[in-house]
Amino acid sequence: MRDLARHYSRFGVAERLLLTGHSHQAWPDVSFEAQQQAWLDASELVDDKWERATEQAARVQAGFRRLLGDADGDIALGQNTHELVTRLLSALPLRDRPKLVTTDGEFHTIRRQLDRLAEERLPIVKVAARPADTLADRLAHVVDGRTACVLVSSVLYETAEIVPGLSSVARACKRHGAVLLVDAYHHLNVVPFDIRSLGLDEAFVTGGGYKYCQLGEGNCFLRVPPGRRLRPVLTGWFSEFAALEQPPAPDRVDYGDGAARFAGATYDPVSHYRGASVFAFHAEHELTPERLREISRRQVGLLKDGFESLDIDPTVAHVEPMPDDRRAGFLALRCAHAADLHHALRARGVFTDYRGAFLRLGPAPYLSDGQLRDAIGAFRGL
Repeated sequence: MRDLARHYSRFGVAERLLLTGHSHQAWPDVSFEAQQQAWLDASELVDDKWERATEQAARVQAGFRRLLGDADGDIALGQNTHELVTRLLSALPLRDRPKLVTTDGEFHTIRRQLDRLAEERLPIVKVAARPADTLADRLAHVVDGRTACVLVSSVLYETAEIVPGLSSVARACKRHGAVLLVDAYHHLNVVPFDIRSLGLDEAFVTGGGYKYCQLGEGNCFLRVPPGRRLRPVLTGWFSEFAALEQPPAPDRVDYGDGAARFAGATYDPVSHYRGASVFAFHAEHELTPERLREISRRQVGLLKDGFESLDIDPTVAHVEPMPDDRRAGFLALRCAHAADLHHALRARGVFTDYRGAFLRLGPAPYLSDGQLRDAIGAFRGL
């Protein structure tokens, strides 16, 4: 976008070829000012700073509601998705319904935690993530009365492929009384997400701000469906914050309402100052998910066409095939030696990343077409 880069001057986006936009996008300069304001509020107000911090948190919650198309949704905030996902898992009736269903294409937060639970003999069913166009139906097929939860991404983190038809998983979960958790981290703010049109009204949804939202660390969320009264075993004292003046119940732990059931404890509020400022910046510059999707598709298309024009031996590297409208925010190249290619590009000033056999090229709205062409040009002779 014309002139957008000047708002990211502290990250030097005009001087660097940052193709890591799917992993860590640059933060706009306003976020630096917000971090300073957090310090100033703490120095001025001391322990009374929490009223200001709560206001910032509320703005972050509103930002995630907007991205989810869920104006009245309950949003629990956390420093990372792991603390939120584990709270949800701890609330499930695993003695009576021990089965957890997932895919072999989940990000490490879910993958590692479920693998560890499998070591404790909890039955974990992993469904092949590919082909993605049949994934939802295959997941729905294995949900049964012993299933406590299905955990699935709406965009596969290795390849950026959008998973269609998750409403069929939601229906299967409802039919069998299971919980559905959708990981939307690689979806939000680069592909429009509307919780109702996707048929996910009754799903838990998790994600965060480190990637396409440009919020940085410490800004993750769990969307809690209406009417759920789960009682997480992993619970923080903020869950009873509204009732601290009352003595605790003698034989039962009480919880707050809605998202407060998944609240944690004392945290560093600086991230919420930063997050609130970035959401406001996006609104000011009309960086809506629809507009960002349009920009992203054009940029990813430019990278794809440019790479394919190089006529590189496909056994060395080739574009992971998928329909263009199912490709989310980055271009995945399947490579014989992805790590070596990543390091060779870095030596030429091109920032990428890789996961297994995939080299990932992630543009961002502050990059120019010329920068993208220069990044593709760096592949020549490798």
